[in-house]
This record gives sequence, C-alpha cells and structure tokens, in this order.
Amino acid sequence: MALRWLSRLMDKATLADKRYAFLFEPGPPDEVVSVDCETTGLDPRRDEIISVAAIRIRGDRILASETFQSVVRPRVAIAAEAIKVHGLREVDVANARPMSEILPDLLRFIGGRPLVGYYIDFDIAMLNNHVSELLGIHLPNPRIEVSSLYYERKYGHAPPGTQIDLTFANILRDLKLPLFNQHDAFSDALMTAMIYVNLKDFLARDVRIARPRGKPQSDYAGG
Repeated sequence: MALRWLSRLMDKATLADKRYAFLFEPGPPDEVVSVDCETTGLDPRRDEIISVAAIRIRGDRILASETFQSVVRPRVAIAAEAIKVHGLREVDVANARPMSEILPDLLRFIGGRPLVGYYIDFDIAMLNNHVSELLGIHLPNPRIEVSSLYYERKYGHAPPGTQIDLTFANILRDLKLPLFNQHDAFSDALMTAMIYVNLKDFLARDVRIARPRGKPQSDYAGG
C-alpha cells in the first residue's frame, strides 16, 4: 500500500501534462467505470488496441447513457488469430482515429474513478502503452477485478482440491446473466458491469454463490 501511494505521488509530480491532474483526484462517490479493449494480439509489448469501450456505474446502477466506445486504427497489423476472436479486420479499422487522438477523450470520461474489468490488468497494460506516451506515467486509477470478486463469493471457503472455473461465460451463467456478443468491447464492458453490480450486491448482503456438492476435484480449470 505504501509503495503504491509513493508511486502515485511520484507519477503526479512527473505528469507530463498537468491538464490531466484530474486522474489523481477521487471520482464521484460510489462511481466506477467498466472498461474493455479488443486488441491486435495478446502481447502488451507489441500489440495495440483496436477498439475500446467504457461504461460508468453509480452504486447499483449501470449508466447506459454515460458510455464511451471507439474503434481505433492501430500502428501494427492485426494477427489472424485475433481476427478470429473479435472479427475486426484491417479494413474495419482503416478509417478509424489513432489512439493518440482517442485517448484524451477516454481519460476525461474515466477521470479518477476505479476501473472495473475481467482480467483488467491486460486492458490497463494495453492502455498504459499509450498513457505513458502521452503523459509519461501509468494510469493511477484503482483496479477492481470481477473474477476475484467472483472467486471470493464462490470459492472463498472451498476445501482444497475444489475445481475452479473463472471463465467469463461460467461467471455469467452462475449469476444468471445474459451472454451477449462476447469479444465486442462494448458488450464485454456491459457484461462486466452487470457482473460487478451483482457481486457487489452479494457482498453487501453476504450472499455466497452455491458450489455443486460432491467429491472435490484435483485439477483446476482457470479462466
């Protein structure tokens, strides 16, 4: 905690453009932002964002009227395997704006709010490639990982050897939430927002997610 506080303090001091100091200020009370990115591949060191979406959440309400979404023109080619996942081709992004033009609007939309996501470290790593180019820092926003919230509510007291399934589809199914067009940035951000709101309610009411009874499994099926 102390190291994170010190890192934030140093980043604020070295911020390349002081107009973005708002990133270090707390967002509105009880507001978070669900974020998702689709990318040219899965390596944050060389791949880039080709679509990004963000949805604000206030308390237990998903603010459908307060959303951000954009297709992005990357500086690298889209891997064939990535196209099979999200369906976005070179021709689909050829006329889009580059991330350097989109990022300022996205940062103003996010502000200092905590960022919610499914394996959000990857999305933030992809965003940080561009944030560091623009501002010389990484995003200082707190992160909320929905798979960790789900794990705590379902497997927090599970005996050793319990089979773990943290896949996106399984979490939605367990929470009785609809599965939309997965691997579309906006749909994924919306589904993640629904997961977060439900799990936040479960936590507030101390409701746990039931596990199937039976002999524990020795293998793990992570997401």
